[in-house]
Amino acid sequence: MVRTTRLYPRPKLTGTPRKTDGGIPLAGIYDYLEDKDGILTVDGVSSVELASRFGTPLYVYSARRIRDNYRRIHDAFAARRENFRANYAVKANNNLSVLDLLRQEGAGADCAGPGEIRMARSVGFPPDRILYSGNYNSDEELRYGLESGAVINLDDGPLLERLLKFGTPEALCFRINPGFGKGAYPGVVTAGPDAKFGMREREALKAYRRAKEAGIERLGVHMMAGSNVLETPYWAAITDRLTGIAARIAKALRIELDFIDLGGGFGVPSKIGETPLPIQDVAKKVVDAYERRLASTPGIGDPTLMIEPGRYLVSDAGILLASVTHVKTSAKRFVGCDAGMNTLLRPALYGAYHEILPATKLRARRSVRANVTGPICENTDMLGKDRRLPRLEVGDLLAVLNAGAYGYAMASRFNSRPMPAEVLVVDGVARLVRERETLDDLVRGEPVPSAVA
Repeated sequence: MVRTTRLYPRPKLTGTPRKTDGGIPLAGIYDYLEDKDGILTVDGVSSVELASRFGTPLYVYSARRIRDNYRRIHDAFAARRENFRANYAVKANNNLSVLDLLRQEGAGADCAGPGEIRMARSVGFPPDRILYSGNYNSDEELRYGLESGAVINLDDGPLLERLLKFGTPEALCFRINPGFGKGAYPGVVTAGPDAKFGMREREALKAYRRAKEAGIERLGVHMMAGSNVLETPYWAAITDRLTGIAARIAKALRIELDFIDLGGGFGVPSKIGETPLPIQDVAKKVVDAYERRLASTPGIGDPTLMIEPGRYLVSDAGILLASVTHVKTSAKRFVGCDAGMNTLLRPALYGAYHEILPATKLRARRSVRANVTGPICENTDMLGKDRRLPRLEVGDLLAVLNAGAYGYAMASRFNSRPMPAEVLVVDGVARLVRERETLDDLVRGEPVPSAVA
């Protein structure tokens, strides 16, 4: 009898059907992952081969899954509203090959700073398809954003006066704090009284009045209230709240809006048993609420409906491969590997859950419970706690799922450990898309003055 690893309920399989060359698809939404003779494969490429060719720790992304994710969410909204655009939140995964893939699919780019603008421009995103959503900007950042030609999204009204010192943008929006938000963890809720982002409605009204006086031709409204939200009712509620604020501002100032950006936060399941976000239903509720508001607000115009998914596009399209380096049996069992909080910060930062598969022992009986830890000198350096696993040995491979978003992008050199490599699997071929750092890279660019010698 062949055993498969069931990650999610069997329905809801998505993705482009294809022949698998003998692999057994893993049940669930991870249709690009397969079990071939007990070895995990990524779009047909063996995890053992990946580790052998590129080393570990290693981020591996499926180009096919990224495309499928973009088309699914884009088509769900575009089928209901022609005047629609999706911008990719570059902060989720800033690898240039990932950016280029999504540009080819038709996405715009939502950029959090000058570095992300530079990266987006380097792969061909046109300036008018880039939204610069910074916060607490320096003058240098404001100047860079203006000179880049990107659409500027300001987090606070007084930032406008500083921006106008360098020129008048053609297009501008302000980030609204709608008063509430939602997220999988408290640390990712980005609206409400304790959030550092955005402005209240009365503050926004003053900001838009000043923008109108300054002669800015195209004005939009922006919001980003949370992250990884899987509850459908939230989307209609937050759309109604933002469009209500937008409508009142447009009416009070007698302005037509060029766009209304609802932000991102579209959730991706992380635990066994969680139901994937029903994106068709979400899109219907959002568009219905959006168009009801426009119909009831004469003079608001026909603003483009915009969203900015990040995690939704790349999270479940990526895994982190790590090699087991030691197994310790003490008060608890600890499985040590070469990926730690320096490689994947989210579990240590806010307790994020990532499924962990024994990539080289998929069919082995999961007979023990263990904490999966990295090599970093912090006790919070845990990728997973109390996980049921087979008896693992040095050299076995682990696969951490949902690692395509906020993985490499949040990684660091903590404990002076080089940054990992990244690979993109395209049509069954693994392509290196970011080189692994070496120990020499750690000392490059740091001249030691003779005065301290």
